Amino acid sequence: MSPQPLFVAATTSYAVNCALGASVAAGVVDTRRFRWVHHALYIATCTLAGAAAASAVLPALRPAGPAAAAAARHAALALAPAAVPLVVIPRVSARTARHPLVALTAAPFLVAGLMLSRR
Repeated sequence: MSPQPLFVAATTSYAVNCALGASVAAGVVDTRRFRWVHHALYIATCTLAGAAAASAVLPALRPAGPAAAAAARHAALALAPAAVPLVVIPRVSARTARHPLVALTAAPFLVAGLMLSRR
């Protein structure tokens, strides 16, 4: 099985969550009645990113062939640093300027993992 769909799903979930957060911050969308959507997207992003990173080591998800396995390993290693901002973000108040800055620090690692998973 190719791990690429997991990288695509993790990156997509992250992008949708960032778009929702930016829309709320800009006042375009009001999520007071359904704030749980932002939290559900965060949980989905963390779960999918973890599964994508684990795809390099779990036998059921690891692709067949040494070249494909090496590519999956490189993608997982590129994605791994995204865990730090994903762990920190719940501890940063959403009402501060630090919240989006911390959230955006995961972007380069998610994109790098996605690009490397496409090889």
